[in-house]
Formats: sequence, structure tokens, C-alpha cells
Amino acid sequence: MISIKNLHKTFNPGTINEVYALRGVDLEVQSGEWITVIGTNGSGKSTLLNAIAGSFQPDQGSIQIDDEDLTAFPSHRRAHLVARVFQNPFQGTAPNMTIAENLHLASLRGKQRLPLVHFGKARIEEYAQLIKTLEMQLENRLDNVIGMLSGGQRQAITLLMAVMTKPKVILLDEHTAALDPKTAAQIIRLTRRFIEENHFTAVMVTHSMQQALELGTRTIMMNKGQIIDDLDTQVKKRLTVNDLLDKFAELRKAEQLTDEMLDRLRREYM
Repeated sequence: MISIKNLHKTFNPGTINEVYALRGVDLEVQSGEWITVIGTNGSGKSTLLNAIAGSFQPDQGSIQIDDEDLTAFPSHRRAHLVARVFQNPFQGTAPNMTIAENLHLASLRGKQRLPLVHFGKARIEEYAQLIKTLEMQLENRLDNVIGMLSGGQRQAITLLMAVMTKPKVILLDEHTAALDPKTAAQIIRLTRRFIEENHFTAVMVTHSMQQALELGTRTIMMNKGQIIDDLDTQVKKRLTVNDLLDKFAELRKAEQLTDEMLDRLRREYM
């Protein structure tokens, strides 16, 4: 389904702001798999999602989805295959348009035609039924401007918009991080239902160790632009949140020791 081989990306090369964000990433994701991605800040998690989405061109390597090489394709040419939900509930929607208008735009994702300004009663009823599945009592508020909704309501609609055209791949970039715990739990329930009912292939970045263990079929850990661990379902079942935290602690300790060694070498040879 998703095949990533030897992926490299450096931002701002040759400047003081140079960042080697992806360092030879290899990743195979089978159809219907749900991968959770963890790692410290700057480890390359969101950059990996951006690469799959087509937000930038990699310096080296390839990205295939369903055996189609998309490496050189920009995001709009992947829209029929890849949908994404961002961390910020106010991304991914048009804030000054109504709920119905946003759903209509989402229904046209990846299609080469202009959106209709007006749509009939049958289409409105279709969108009302879709919104009703969110169980947020929004089905009678389709004419409400989406920018006036709460963050949780908007994130739920954004999630619905991402899945309604049945893309091959769903990318979730810490999509519950900006929500309160109760709302985050509600969005996770919707996420699980949509993915499992439709057998979507999903890649989900999270800072929640609990989510990483409880959700999905595999968990990968990233550090400094590389995948350093890949935990399958059976391994995940044996681990606890503390086990994952210990892995991070060991990683930080190793990095600190490396930094100390480099500092010592600099003092000795400079």
C-alpha cells in the first residue's frame, strides 16, 4: 500500500538553519494497517506525514501508494488517494463557509470540476445523514458557518470530510493534541470507527503514549529523522506507557553522552 524507500530531506541546506529532517527512511505499510508514530520534537514525525502528503519534494528516495510512484507528485495530485487531518481544528476547513458548503467541497476532493454554488434538497439530506453519524447534534445546523463551532465540533467535521470520499490513506497529525481530554476521547472514538469500518490505511502521529499503545496495528519510533524502532501488535500488547517512556529516557541519555563525547573531543583537538 505505502512503500517508502531511502527517503531523505534537508531543509535550508547550506545555511545556519539547515535541518536534516529525514535520513534514509524506509517504511512499508500494508493495506488496512494503522501505524502510530511517536518521537521527540524534531524527530521527523510530521515531516514524514508531509512527505506522504506531497507537501514537498524529497531530496532522495521514493514514495509509492498502491504501486503508483508519487514521489514527484504535489499534494493536489495525491488528493484522490491521501486525506489529512491536522493538529489545529481550524485547519482543513473554510471558516467562512457553512457546514454544508465545507462538506460539499470535501466531496469534490480529487475531482477535476468546479464546485456547485448551490445544491439541492437531496444533497442537503445526504450531508445531514453524514453529520448525524458524529452524534454532536449538528445535523440541523448545516447552514451554520463552520468557523463559529467549537474546536471539537470542527475537528469532528474535519475528520468526516477527510474520510467521506474513501481515500486510500488517512494521515492524522496529532489531531487530538489541541483538544480537552473529553473531546479528544470523542474524536478518537470517531477515528477508530471510521478507520475500522472502512478498512482505511492510516498513519497517525501522536505524543500520547497511551494512544500509541492502544490504537493501531504497529507503532514506529522516530529520532533525528530515522525510524529507530518498529513495534508490531504482539509487542505493543506486552508494553506499558512506562516502557515507552523508558525508551525515550534511554534515548535522551545516549544522546547526552554523545554530546558530552563531542564536547570533549572539541576541547582536545581544537
